[in-house]
Amino acid sequence: MNKQQITNILPGLAICICIALLSTFLGTYIQSIGSATIAILLGIIAGNTCCKNERFTAGTKFAEGTLLSCSIVLLGTTIHIQALFLLGVYGVGFILMQLLLTIVSAIWIGKKLGFSENFQLLMASGNGVCGSSAIASTAPVIGANDTEKGISITIVNLLGTVLMLLLPLVATVLYNGETNQSAALLGGILQSVGQVVASGSLMDESIKELALLFKVIRILFLVVVVLSFSYWKQRSGSHEQAVKQKKTNIPWYIIGFFLMCTLFSLGVLSPTLSHISKSISGAFELIALAGIGMHIKIDQLIAYGMKASLYGLCIGLIQIGSAILLIYVLL
Repeated sequence: MNKQQITNILPGLAICICIALLSTFLGTYIQSIGSATIAILLGIIAGNTCCKNERFTAGTKFAEGTLLSCSIVLLGTTIHIQALFLLGVYGVGFILMQLLLTIVSAIWIGKKLGFSENFQLLMASGNGVCGSSAIASTAPVIGANDTEKGISITIVNLLGTVLMLLLPLVATVLYNGETNQSAALLGGILQSVGQVVASGSLMDESIKELALLFKVIRILFLVVVVLSFSYWKQRSGSHEQAVKQKKTNIPWYIIGFFLMCTLFSLGVLSPTLSHISKSISGAFELIALAGIGMHIKIDQLIAYGMKASLYGLCIGLIQIGSAILLIYVLL
């Protein structure tokens, strides 16, 4: 990267960093919404008011591209493959079935509502695996545009915020706070790790810890989901140049994620380094979400608005229904 490129990146990146810092501050006071959603909303406001100028574009692109990719790689330092064995066959089976049902239903509903195939796959990965990180991982390999990526991240985060507050109530009514079943409900549905932590904290410490374990299992399937969607697009031939460019390449951040996960599982990376990496990953993600928000135009959001919200609501209801059924059968 030369001096001119750095100069071009700085204005937009500085705005994204400021938004991330402000969202972190506000998130401590508005915990029901969370920093991620606040960062997106502030980004949308900035991108449609005071920061419309083209000079911010290079920096926001860097934030939502390079920084978010680095965030995904660093996320791997927090995932231990041993989690697969701690939950047992039925626990892993629950997550796998829930993941498949979420993906299939997201694609089916998206088709019925007339959304593009790219948008369907982004909503499927975001709701099925790990929210913003999964969408950011999927978008480049399927050739999704900025609007599809931005709107899907916004809808997934808003849905996650609603479910974060709703699921503890559902778990209390259905399971009377029983640890295993309540944790499976939270960890098997909620989109982001932060939402799992926040939702679990509304119930019990043991539920929160076990819910995180269920969530970790879902994140372990990130690589499989991204590569499967990439293969799907290649076979369908429904996006042209982007597939041709990526046809034989596994994205570097997916390789990095799997490598970091392996190194952490083998004990090469210490828990201290893992904790530091998690903090950096979270910071990079917030900066990236601010950049993504800045690329969402209000008129585009309105155009997607009600229909996309209905899409998210339908996915959320199916996730809850399928999780309750699978918990009854398997756990």
